[in-house]
Amino acid sequence: MRFRRALAIGATTLAALAGVLSGPAAPAQAAAPAPTAVAVTLANTIALNNCSASLVRFPSSVSTDSAMMLTNGHCYEGGFIAAGRVIQNVSSTRTGTLLNSSGGSVVRVRANRVIYATMTGNDVALYRLNTTFGALSSSYGAVPLTISAAHPTAGTGIGIPSGYWKRVWNCSIDGFVNTLREDTWTWKDSIRYNAGCDTIGGTSGSPIVSTVTGELIGINNTGNESGGRCTLNNPCEVDAAGNVTVLSGRSYGQQTYWFTTCLNSSRAIDLTVSGCLLTKP
Repeated sequence: MRFRRALAIGATTLAALAGVLSGPAAPAQAAAPAPTAVAVTLANTIALNNCSASLVRFPSSVSTDSAMMLTNGHCYEGGFIAAGRVIQNVSSTRTGTLLNSSGGSVVRVRANRVIYATMTGNDVALYRLNTTFGALSSSYGAVPLTISAAHPTAGTGIGIPSGYWKRVWNCSIDGFVNTLREDTWTWKDSIRYNAGCDTIGGTSGSPIVSTVTGELIGINNTGNESGGRCTLNNPCEVDAAGNVTVLSGRSYGQQTYWFTTCLNSSRAIDLTVSGCLLTKP
């Protein structure tokens, strides 16, 4: 797991010449411009003491809602969360430093509650901060990342901005893993990055940001560091038939659109909502 131990696709359109039965040929149609990639920066990422995080909102969030901070479940201040355990609505005093686009410190933010955290099925910890989105915007110009409500797509260009390292990794989504297993934990529908996407310790909890939409489409969490098979820091891929594959050096992230499947009419996480994908206690 990538915590610190101290421990878009642009489509080219070919112009077609329109032929007619008589008269001169119609002029060539101009090629459609390729979409401009969104530049992913460190803006509104958060540096924790051992991990990365980000300021986030649901698609339905409003300015008067309490602001939220997202990181990995394995970055929870109480330590790794046991397999099968789900934490909901417990008090917290977790702090972090909100950053600007170049990695400069903007303000210290503080959580007052863990809204939801688990390391089973997913690897996420969502915190409620002691201020609102509107207050952070008016005082500091902070604009949270919007958690996409859609499943990400293979081939999408992504940026992985780490508040801990104050660095952005530019990668792409290679595909999805039925089950990713690491030690006693398993994660479902995990995001596999392209070969060479070398996220490191301290990047745990970094948002995965689409360079097409600018939305948060996943959360970075682990990578196979030494070729080990399903051990700590050496996750393995398990297909639907139970076959195990080890890809040494490959890095992975987890789904975040699941949060949007569990929102009630008050924009709160409710695991009883029909179709909710988040792991339940």
